[in-house]
This record gives sequence, C-alpha cells and structure tokens, in this order.
Amino acid sequence: MLIETTFRALADSTRLRILRLVGSMELAVGEIAQVLGQSQPRVSRHIGILASAGLAERRREGSWVFLRAAPAGDRQSPLRQAITTMLECAEREDPEFARACAQDRQRLAAIRATREEQAASYFAEHAHDWDELRRMHTSDEQVETALAGALDRQGLGRLLDIGTGTGRMAELFARSADHIVALDKSLAMLRVARAKLQHLPTERVELVQGDFAGLAFSDASFDTVLFHQVLHFAPDPAAALVEAARVLRPGGRVAIVDFAAHQREELREKHAHARLGFRDDQMADFLADAGFDADDPQALEGGELVVKIWVGARRDVHPARFDPERKVAS
Repeated sequence: MLIETTFRALADSTRLRILRLVGSMELAVGEIAQVLGQSQPRVSRHIGILASAGLAERRREGSWVFLRAAPAGDRQSPLRQAITTMLECAEREDPEFARACAQDRQRLAAIRATREEQAASYFAEHAHDWDELRRMHTSDEQVETALAGALDRQGLGRLLDIGTGTGRMAELFARSADHIVALDKSLAMLRVARAKLQHLPTERVELVQGDFAGLAFSDASFDTVLFHQVLHFAPDPAAALVEAARVLRPGGRVAIVDFAAHQREELREKHAHARLGFRDDQMADFLADAGFDADDPQALEGGELVVKIWVGARRDVHPARFDPERKVAS
C-alpha cells in the first residue's frame, strides 16, 4: 500500500533530513553525503527508499546523480504537501530536529561557498580569454544571429544581462535596448567588460557587480533578462530563474543560451561547470515553475557541444518570491 511505503520511508531521521535539504532545491548526492557526514553508498540507500516511496526523484547527469523533492503536480500531491507541512512543523517544534536541519544547511552553505570560491578563481584566471573559450564550443556568430532573431531585437526595453562576462551581449544589444544593466559576480570579468564597452554611452550601459541567486533590483524593473552561457554555473538554476521572473515585468522575456545536456565530465573541473547542460524537459520545468510560458527551443549544432536557446515570457501572475533561506543554502 502507498501509505505503508510512505510511512516506512519517513521512519528514519536521516531520510527526514534529506527531505528538508531537497525540499527547496535540487542537490547532488555527493553534496548530501558531505552534509550528512555519511558515506555515499549509505546515503544512496536512503535516497533509493525515498525514491521508491515517490517522495524524491533522482536524475543522472554524467557521473553525478541529483536529487530533488518529487513534483507536486500529480494525484499524490496532497499527501506530499501534508508531509512537507509536517516536516516544517517538526522543525519548529522539535528542538533536536531543528538543530540537525540548521547544521545541515550550514554545512551545505560551506560546501557551496568553497565551490563558489573555486569558480571565482577560475573566472579571474580566464577573464581575458573568456571569449576565446566560448568559441571552443560553438560559433559565436551563429549563436548571436539566432539569439537576435529569437528576441527580434525589438522591444527589448530595459535589459538585464546576467553573467555578462566580457560584455559581448551588452555590446551586441546596445543599440536595441533602451538601457542595459550588465551584471557579473566577478570583478575581474567586469574590468574586462568595462574596457570592451567603454566606447558606449554610460547612460545606455551600466556595469554592476552582483549574484544571480539574489538580484539587487526591484520587482518588475526589467523588460528582458538574458542568461548567456551562465546558467550551467548555477548550483540552483531554478532559483536563478525565479529571481529573473521577479525582476521582469509581466510579459517580459527571459532568454537562456546554454548547452544541451552532454556527458563532457571534464568541464566540471576544468571550467567550473556545475551542470552538464540542460535537457529540454528539464528547462521547461524550470521555466514553468518560475512563472514563464516557454517558446519552442532552438538547437544550434556545429561545435563540440550543441547550444540551445530557450525563450520564455513572464506570466501576469506574480512568480514565487525568492526565499532568503535558498540563498543561504545555495
């Protein structure tokens, strides 16, 4: 019986902690094992029980396996929602469980901080040859033409270029947008972008240091948001898209240029990629959950990796707001 399988899966404190960890974001199994301080085989057994009970879903990406809470969009969702509510109450009312969950989040934050430091070092080291690295994967000209066609270069309004890198996208759309905010977390990248964009009027292009996990902009303050070859660096791409939806006006568009799902495992270590590209169904779920209606994706072949372009329009309904706890956890 479903109810028996469900409650057997919940009858373990480690599995309850795992459910709290993945309740708001997708995590790699290795990350979960590090957080819990347990061996990966042991954690994988716990995850197998949760998955068999329909409480969590596994997804393989190269040699990594990711875990997320099971989606609530089917007939079992009332039971799953009740379990989520129960765990939230337990964390409020059971001091021991609350301490364990708080420690788990702190450990996860430390793991993620270390990875962000490694990524920042990589960006600083490669800032001056970033455009060259991009050309290794596909033709810039082909991608830029397709992206301009997808956005139609009309009505871009206020454009937020997230992860601007060397500023190439800001340069490309400088004449088409009313105003561009070119954002990057890396000061080294921003220095390169500032040099590239110095010929453009300062009132048209603004360079800002910031993080896509928590955008320092007001709700509905942009007409277009662009992620160009940056979302694969996000430990939590879903959260980044929720933030993008928040700062977009209703009807505003998000455009994502990134790799199709692939198995080039070396990109994790060599180029600090957190994700090995994205499947179309995976991206469709990210966009729908963030409050976007997505167009059909475009595939651009001809390089070592296939590049995809996904475009979505922000629905009139206000998207879910960014949860500060997700930022701490990510």
